[in-house]
Amino acid sequence: MSISKESELEGMKSVSEVVANTLKLMREYAEIGMSTKELDEYGGAILKQYGAHSAPFETYGFPGYTCISVNKAAAHGVPSTKKILKEGDLVNIDVSAELNGFWSDNGGSFVLGRDLHNHQPLVDASSKILKKAIYSIKEGVRISDVGYLIETEAKKKGFKVIKNLAGHGVGRSLHEEPSDILNYRVRTNRERFKKNTTVAVETFISTRSNYADTAKDGWTLVGDRGGYVTQHEHTILITDGDPIILTQANGIWV
Repeated sequence: MSISKESELEGMKSVSEVVANTLKLMREYAEIGMSTKELDEYGGAILKQYGAHSAPFETYGFPGYTCISVNKAAAHGVPSTKKILKEGDLVNIDVSAELNGFWSDNGGSFVLGRDLHNHQPLVDASSKILKKAIYSIKEGVRISDVGYLIETEAKKKGFKVIKNLAGHGVGRSLHEEPSDILNYRVRTNRERFKKNTTVAVETFISTRSNYADTAKDGWTLVGDRGGYVTQHEHTILITDGDPIILTQANGIWV
């Protein structure tokens, strides 16, 4: 979305605050023995309290208010009464919503309780790489160069990236142009970030896989070669200097 007036910026700030606070509160609410369905309903109640609408439900008819992916699920995990959270689980929550005609998106992975399975290095890599990527973005920067940065940083830490999941423009709908802010460089892509536009930038950092496949439920994505995937995401406003991180309140950088 291209921001051309103050009311549009205020609209993006409002919806971004909603999704950021919802994500933060859901992370704090998650506990061992809880089903992902219960966690999702908690998030849905927060969105409703703000008067916001779940973006995946509104856009795709997704069976939940938020996407909650656990362990081998890479993204788009469907909330379920049968999926019970356990100590040491790798959990990703992705919250996107619409409020008063504006849309925003954010997400984050974390380890629930003690890190029994050594997932924390992967979580930290995803979060830190996202931060480095976002602060490299300003007017005129090539989208492909940001993808190169993400993949290069992942390799330095001994990890891979998921190549068929990407960040995207956001604002007047959930997915807008630019449609593919990828986690690797496509040399033929000469598109550049534009000032005063809003985009959702996200990392998909993996231990083994380079691509995500759709599971039998038709929604959940899993790595093509197994392993684990972490994701972190912020919605930002691009400027001619440092970007404005609209979802900063989610607390994934602490």
